[in-house]
Amino acid sequence: MPASQLPSAFRHPYSFASSYKKSVAYFSMEYAIDQSLKTYSGGLGFLAGSHMKSAFDERQNLIGIGILWKYGYYDQTRNADNSMDVEFREKMYSFLQDTGVRFPIAISGRPVWVQAYYLDPKHFNTVPMFFLTTDENGNDTEARSISYRLYDADSSLKVSQCMVLGLGGAKFLDQINYQPEVYHLNEAHAVSAAFHLYQSLGSAEAVRRRMVFTTHTPEEAGNEKHDIGFLNKLGFFGGLSLDKVSEITGINDSIFNHSLAALRLSRKANGVSKLHGEVSRKMWNHYPNICEITHVTNAQNSQYWADSRLEAARQTGDTTAIATRKKALKQPLFNIVADQSGKLFDPNVLTMVWARRFAAYKRPDLLTHDGERFRRLMQNRDYPLQMVWAGKPYPFDEGAIRTFNHLYYLSHLYPRMAVLTGHELALSKALKDGADLWLNTPVVPREASGTSGMTAAMNGAINVSTNDGWICEFAKPGTAPADRPDCTGTQQNSFIVPLAGIAPANRPDNPGKPDSDSHDREHLFQLLEEDILPMYYDRPADWQALQLRSMNDVNAYFTSARMVREYYEKVY
Repeated sequence: MPASQLPSAFRHPYSFASSYKKSVAYFSMEYAIDQSLKTYSGGLGFLAGSHMKSAFDERQNLIGIGILWKYGYYDQTRNADNSMDVEFREKMYSFLQDTGVRFPIAISGRPVWVQAYYLDPKHFNTVPMFFLTTDENGNDTEARSISYRLYDADSSLKVSQCMVLGLGGAKFLDQINYQPEVYHLNEAHAVSAAFHLYQSLGSAEAVRRRMVFTTHTPEEAGNEKHDIGFLNKLGFFGGLSLDKVSEITGINDSIFNHSLAALRLSRKANGVSKLHGEVSRKMWNHYPNICEITHVTNAQNSQYWADSRLEAARQTGDTTAIATRKKALKQPLFNIVADQSGKLFDPNVLTMVWARRFAAYKRPDLLTHDGERFRRLMQNRDYPLQMVWAGKPYPFDEGAIRTFNHLYYLSHLYPRMAVLTGHELALSKALKDGADLWLNTPVVPREASGTSGMTAAMNGAINVSTNDGWICEFAKPGTAPADRPDCTGTQQNSFIVPLAGIAPANRPDNPGKPDSDSHDREHLFQLLEEDILPMYYDRPADWQALQLRSMNDVNAYFTSARMVREYYEKVY
């Protein structure tokens, strides 16, 4: 069997399109493929899942490598007082096939057995995918627990997880005698694969010819770093001496920067939006010997996310049909709201949703910081507003969990406010189907891309957002900014909070000011009170025209069919 060919049992169910014959193995810590497969936490997984689906749609020679998480990320439930609770429950998947491939990797000086399972493309229309687990006979409890919980809080376990993905994933490909032409690391979690490749290929230059790297982190402090002695003790470098690691990565101090190593051992890297590419180049340009950093803007699989009847109406430009279907799509979401909160939402009322990972920089509670203004907004009888929040905090982030609980208890004061648990693929789809307005509030420029607003727009929701990540490439607000004379009111597709103040050093186009919370909150209230709510209720024809422009603009560029094509054209 040629080394570039998968074993027959795992081959793609199609002939490769002529532009996509180069073989690629895509490594990611998480994948959001289907509600039934709990191998993801949030946006990184949603992105990777759409990549696997669109690579299948485009008939690309790509496979996915991930980890089979026994407990997934976690199950988001409630305590007796309805505060958020975290539960870890075992997941079972009868549709995954045992590949029969079982092999050891050395972690902390002892063998840990890794078993590989196969996800057949026929189940969810993905490329062939392989999921690794250490929850196998022959491993003790500690070794088994490596693949229990996605992003474990224990540093040793988390690094061991990265080793299973990187060293283990690369070794798995050797075990099936498969040598892809490209090893694509989606984030730096799998960078240990480079050290396995170095030993196989014999030189750092040979590794660079094979490896590419996608970074999702717009701040250097947010990149994974560990004491190099700690990593060496775990076996992170696959048996290479620290002198050799220093030689091939150029990292000579005691702190090992995973992303920097990936940038030095890859042929090319990319940010995940145009802005993020610019920020990444500025962030890393003072480090010598890094690879070229381009950008491929993240996107989502429209065939999975877009409601088929909304999409048909979009293609014919039938705004009445879009409005009718959008109203009908609210009811399944409102059934969930009623089930979880005991509140009956009205499909005739403008419904705004904030739903993504709960993290401080994403500011889920930004509007509530001005309690009086928020009260007036939520109690406005002339222009009523319904609001829904959903999202999973990191299970050990007490601050984010407190924010979630604060919003939940605040919702008791407002009949048209709900905070939902269980934010996974199914709830995410219901939220995007049912939302009229999609709220996005990250601190600029801390959101590398963000993609939830894309799939919301595919389903007729209008984005209202700070000017960060992908939205910078999409937005055509009603008033033309100085650098976008092409944007006029007749082209408007979204509502964007303007930038203001003094530009930070890493964002010359962002005149942010020290108190960005106050600035952004004030402008969000203004947009809601003066533009959005009056348009929705007083000028429905304008709202429907806005919906159609938004849907057309998001489908013109922000689908993952475009994204996976660009990876072959610009990165692979």
